This record gives sequence, structure tokens and C-alpha cells, in this order.
Amino acid sequence: TQDLADRAALWLTLIAVGGGTLTLVAWLGAGREFGFALERMVTVMVITCPHALGLAVPLVVAVSTALSARQGLLIRDRSAFERARELDAVVFDKTGTLTEGRFGVTDIVSLDGRTEHEILRLAAALESRSEHPIAAGIVRAATERAVQHPAPDGFAAIPGKGARGIVDGAEVKVVSRGYLRDQGLGVRDQGERVQRLAGQGKTVVYVVADGTLIGAIALADIIRPESREALGRLKAMGIKSMMLTGDSAAVARWVAAELGLDDYFAEVLPDQKAAKIEEVKRRGLTVAMVGDGVNDAPALVAADVGIAIGAGTDVAIESADIVLVRSDPRDVPAIVGLARATYRKMVQNLWWATGYNAVAIPLAAGVLARAGILLSPAVGAVLMSVSTVVVALNAQLLGRGRRTATAVY
Repeated sequence: TQDLADRAALWLTLIAVGGGTLTLVAWLGAGREFGFALERMVTVMVITCPHALGLAVPLVVAVSTALSARQGLLIRDRSAFERARELDAVVFDKTGTLTEGRFGVTDIVSLDGRTEHEILRLAAALESRSEHPIAAGIVRAATERAVQHPAPDGFAAIPGKGARGIVDGAEVKVVSRGYLRDQGLGVRDQGERVQRLAGQGKTVVYVVADGTLIGAIALADIIRPESREALGRLKAMGIKSMMLTGDSAAVARWVAAELGLDDYFAEVLPDQKAAKIEEVKRRGLTVAMVGDGVNDAPALVAADVGIAIGAGTDVAIESADIVLVRSDPRDVPAIVGLARATYRKMVQNLWWATGYNAVAIPLAAGVLARAGILLSPAVGAVLMSVSTVVVALNAQLLGRGRRTATAVY
């Protein structure tokens, strides 16, 4: 867009010189005195000054750059930012982008009539001594739900299968399904529900108290609360949302259903991500890739627009065209919205500058002289200045419009 404006400004300069000379020759040929013809020529050259056309794009670029910086959007490649307005699809990496990359409790199933509160209390009490990511997720869930739990006695890990200890005088174990199988403990009653949770790709652990299986706890990578809002905005913009993940198809299917994704690619190896982006591009779609890890770098480069999460690795950030400083997926639709608004302002300014010259040049040349309408060089200078001010004010309106939109969000 900037190149187009630069070329247009060059042509307008040539038109100003050529038009002024032609005006001088035409009026002299029409038998008017030299002073009159010279005044018409000067007026044409003054009023055709390409300032408005030359500033039509740079002013909007300056305003949009300032806006993006205030919103935590670091634009490293301006041409990629302009392409963002044409996006048809956005492909997100799952872990750390759409999700938080840490375990969280999604379901608690009672298998012997005890309440979910009691099952979580016993599990959290035992796991409070463990450093395993699953244990951290259970303890965090208890804290978030204000579930108080005592410290366990005699805590011990069961290598590869869980942990055990004494809680309130009872022997409590939080174990895997493999441990249950080894001990001959079956999942009764709610077994179908537990199987469904496992089928969704969730990690299911079982709580045993004094040799009795009392419940199951399902955990999964926590979906960012902002992700649903971000994908909803993209959908409203007519942009498809997709996901890349190395996780199993069951996990990908569950996340896709939770977020309402249009498509997903599961069990993708790190060196296959760029190929998946190329596959989406072969569908005729303009694609953005959003990721945060080292293994996302090739995909970020392969995409039409590469967007890195600010909390990601240095390699991902260096490979990206745009960096989300706040690591908020809602900034992805914000980028698209700003790119589209910026382009609209550029077009408006270019149309204004072009339309102004289309009307002003003939008037300055004196086409309405017989009707008594003549513009002096001074008036031409004023009109030229006004056209430049209009372009500048219109560019500033971009900031006002985006602040209003941000406030609504």
C-alpha cells in the first residue's frame, strides 16, 4: 500500500508540472495575457502539491503502529501485518497457546457414594507431598474450590503408578488404572462415565481408601478462558480456527469440541508442523500460525502471517512476523481488526487525496473562468493545506475507533 501511494505521489508531481505547463500554453493559445496564464499555471502547481497523497498512508501507518504498541502487539514485519486483513484461517498450537500447558481437574466421579468434596479432600491431602504435575493439578483444584485438607502421614510414592499415605487414619492411595488392575480392583457403577472421560484423552487417576475404590479424578491441560472469546471473535470475522497438536486424536477431539474449532491436526510431530501449514495453504486459504515453542518456528515461517506468543521461546519470537506481548489469544482477532481498520483508513485517505485533485486541478486551471470562478495561488495554497489536514485528521480517527472497540471488548 505504501508503494502504491509513493508511485501515485510521483505521478501526481509529474501531473502538477505537466498540467501547469499545459495550462500556461492553453491560456496563451486562447489569447489571454501572459500574467493571467502564469497565475493559472502557478495555481495548478500549488493546488496539486502531492502532500496529501504522499501522507495518506504514512500517517495511518504511524497511528496504527502506536496503537499496536499500546495494545501489546509488536509488529516485526509490516507487510505481514497488512496481509493479516486477508486471513481466511488461523492455526493455533495447542499447548501454551489455546491451553495453559498445565494440568487441571475437569471431573470428579464418585464410585462409592462419597461426595466430590470428600474425594478431592483426601486426594489433595495425599498429593500435597508430591511434586508430580498431576499432584499439583489436584492440589490446585482443592485450593481453587476452598477444600481444606490435612497433611498426610507416611507419604510414599508408588513408582510409576501413584502415591500412598495415611489421611485421617485411613490408608489413601491415588493411583493409575494399571495399579487397580494389578490389585484386582475394578471400576464399578460409574465405570462407563470413567471410560468416557478416558476416551476424551483426559488423564484419569483413582482414589482408594482402606482398600476400597471410592472415586476417580480426571485431569486435562487447562483451556485458557480467553481462548473461547478469541475464537468467537475470529468466527464473527469470517475466519476459520484450527489447531495443531502432538497429542492424541482423543485429546485433540475434546479440545476442538470444547472450543468449537473448525478443524484440527492431532499427533503432529514437531517436524511436521510446517507441512500441515502448507497443506492448509493448498486449500486456497491465507493462513496465520500462532505458536510459542521452538518446534513452532518452521510453521511460523511457512505461514502467510507468523504470530508468536510473547511468553514463548526466543526462536519462536525471532521467526514470527508479529509478537503478542501479553500472551493473550484474544490479541489475534485484535491484530486482524486493526489490520482491516488500518487498510480502510488508507483507502479512505487515498480516495480523498485523489478525489480532491480530480476536482481541484480543473478549477485551478480555470475551466469555470467563464462562470466567474477563478482560484488565486493563495486560495490554492489554502485548499492544499486543508486537504493535508483532512488526511491527518482522518488518520487520527483510526485511534479513536480502535479505543472504542477495545473498550467494548
